[in-house]
Amino acid sequence: MIEHSRRALLVAPFLALRGKAQTAPRNVLFLVADDLNTDLGCYGHPLVKSPHLDRLASRGVVFDKAYCQYPLCQPSRTSFLSGLRPETTKVWTLQTPTRRHIGDAVMLPELYRKHGYFTAHAGKVYHTGEHAEDKRSWDEELREFGKSPPKAEVVREDTESVGPRGHSFEWHVLKTRDEDTPDGIVARKIVTWLEQCARDKRPFFLGGGFRRPHAPYGAPRKYFDQYPTSRIKLPPDPPSQLGRLLPAAINHDAPATPLPEEAVREHMAAYYACNTFMDAQVGVILEALDRLRLWETTSIVFLGDHGYHLADHGGLWHKSTLFERSCQVPLIAYAPGARAAGKRCGRLVELVDLYPSLAAQCGLQPPANLAGRDFTPLLNHPAQPWKEAAFTMMGRGTERAEAVRDIKFIGRSVRTERYRYTEWDGGKQGVELYDYQTDPREAVNRAGDARLQPVRARLSGLLNA
Repeated sequence: MIEHSRRALLVAPFLALRGKAQTAPRNVLFLVADDLNTDLGCYGHPLVKSPHLDRLASRGVVFDKAYCQYPLCQPSRTSFLSGLRPETTKVWTLQTPTRRHIGDAVMLPELYRKHGYFTAHAGKVYHTGEHAEDKRSWDEELREFGKSPPKAEVVREDTESVGPRGHSFEWHVLKTRDEDTPDGIVARKIVTWLEQCARDKRPFFLGGGFRRPHAPYGAPRKYFDQYPTSRIKLPPDPPSQLGRLLPAAINHDAPATPLPEEAVREHMAAYYACNTFMDAQVGVILEALDRLRLWETTSIVFLGDHGYHLADHGGLWHKSTLFERSCQVPLIAYAPGARAAGKRCGRLVELVDLYPSLAAQCGLQPPANLAGRDFTPLLNHPAQPWKEAAFTMMGRGTERAEAVRDIKFIGRSVRTERYRYTEWDGGKQGVELYDYQTDPREAVNRAGDARLQPVRARLSGLLNA
């Protein structure tokens, strides 16, 4: 009772910021999927089924140009949960502890906890592991578990295909019921907390972290059945394109023998199946919001922590590049009463913008040193002028592998609404310039094009400002 009263006193000053008509503080539901690109129905994919995210999109705003700040799990999550760019957090590997360089920084969920909210997470919100998790942020935790399925649950699989070196490359068809999978358990735990908070009238910040579609791709059979390989279209990029890329731009060494086309289709189908399975778990949560009538008091964001390659660019897989497929993320934002419900936004936003945006919607004062910009105005007027550029960086080690421990040099990239410009090791390892108006698949590096030297100089200035 004492703790509940203390929380009520802490929350009270923020009720006034919401106006007299607001009888309760604004809640937050923060949903993040692991390794999710924009292969979703609400992003126009012709095959992937995502009816529940499509429904969320119909109530919120879909950001068509949203970008992560580092296309790798631990660095990206540390960045958007701290509201600081990777240049500040200095978390550039999977092994670097979240707080090693930012010390006592107030993380996004921690801000809510400090102001009397009930904060809890299920699944992977921070990165996995004691070095990455943040106990200060949460009242309750259900940490991620079950990366690989039990053998007894597997009815069909591919563990033999030799994919990119240095990363898992397998898929599993499961006989498991949705509710018994790790992501199914995550969704239902979120529902339990929603029910408790609605009953107790407690303001909440709830984080839901879905493992899928992260490799190894695994989902119940009914989701795989929706994607026969005969319907999977291979990327149009020729295999020769991989050989034209800068060595620094490549995330993983290709296998000695190229994957057969049928194996590529199977892996793409498995990824799509995981997207639809993850979407179904989001649906469990959205149904609870309906039943508990929480839409009018809850801001919701759904995002991927970074993008993902599926055999594009002649054979790139996974993340950890500075190409569009790796840097771009799905981002759907809903705020009660926002006027642009169901609209799309083509302006540039970054995941580092999440912290100030959610804080503003809830009337909380965030730390003064945040790097992002509150994008809430775009939820009312999505076509208004906005950011000139979005920034992403990526470290490279002596070997091409996801779990690089020692960074040898950094690649830094700037994305405007038309161009992407990238410098590897300050240009020592190469420079890239892509014009999405004429080359949406980044097939031609135009950094050496004399006609674009003014563009290159301007973007280099933005990148190094």
